[in-house]
Amino acid sequence: MQNVYETVFILKPTLTDEETKARVQFILDTITNNGGEIEATHEIGTRRLAYKVDKYERGFYCVAYFKSVPETVKELERIYTITEDIIRFMTIKYENKKELAQWNKMVEMAKSIKQKAA
Repeated sequence: MQNVYETVFILKPTLTDEETKARVQFILDTITNNGGEIEATHEIGTRRLAYKVDKYERGFYCVAYFKSVPETVKELERIYTITEDIIRFMTIKYENKKELAQWNKMVEMAKSIKQKAA
């Protein structure tokens, strides 16, 4: 059975635009190659961090909403820990009806933001 997840990761701000896009695509490919289905993504962009992380005051934020089996999340978090360009990450599983309704709202919001940007 597939569960629904939200994952947020922060990339080093020293990456070029091409490197950033490649790292984001690598993470999304990791999800899909391991049986996940991406519903929406939102590249928030470079933002100031609440506190310094590995000497960085800023980072490139990206959020992905996806459906997958738990093994996909294990592989995704393994990739997060060995990828030096990722300075922080978090993956959240949505379970009950209230959480799922909120997840659906966030997916729709991410899709509408992407459409407005295009």
